Amino acid sequence: MNTATVPGDSLQIKSKADFEVLFKTHYSPLCAYANGFLRDKDAAEEVVQEVMFRIWTCRNTLAIESSVRSYLYRAVRNGCLNILKHLNVRDEYKSFRERQGEATQRSQEDIMILSELEQKIREAIDRLPLERRRVFILSRYDGLTYNQIAEKLNISVKTVENQMGKALKTLRTELSDYLPWLILFFYDVFGK
Repeated sequence: MNTATVPGDSLQIKSKADFEVLFKTHYSPLCAYANGFLRDKDAAEEVVQEVMFRIWTCRNTLAIESSVRSYLYRAVRNGCLNILKHLNVRDEYKSFRERQGEATQRSQEDIMILSELEQKIREAIDRLPLERRRVFILSRYDGLTYNQIAEKLNISVKTVENQMGKALKTLRTELSDYLPWLILFFYDVFGK
């Protein structure tokens, strides 16, 4: 009877029969071992088959001086760990892509809401009385101080303060549905 091992438990495969003995002896226990890692019978069998295939293709140069059983189990374990690492990377990438997709979707929704908000702000500002609108625009869009606005419009600083207070109160009332977005809008426009 041919055998795949020689004394000292080193591996030497001299024939197809030697390989068959090795395969039949270790295949099922190795599959069970791999399945313990992967929890997938098909994937476990693939790992064991890959190990066996490498042994067969490298039979002329392969020299295992340690325990054949230890070598096989270590090779199967390493194959399983590589698959688990690959699955982990794939899952992380998939999760990353899903987060990117959600962020893109949120970003598009935010752009639509901000566009609508800008339109509502323009409409609300256009409905302000002329002097109040001019004070608001000079303050919020042109970035002028109350003193500069008073000087430019030839009115008192107190009038500028009153007009701004009334403008802001009107805008808060008219845009109350958009208040959280309004805060973000004015932060983006004036906070930078």
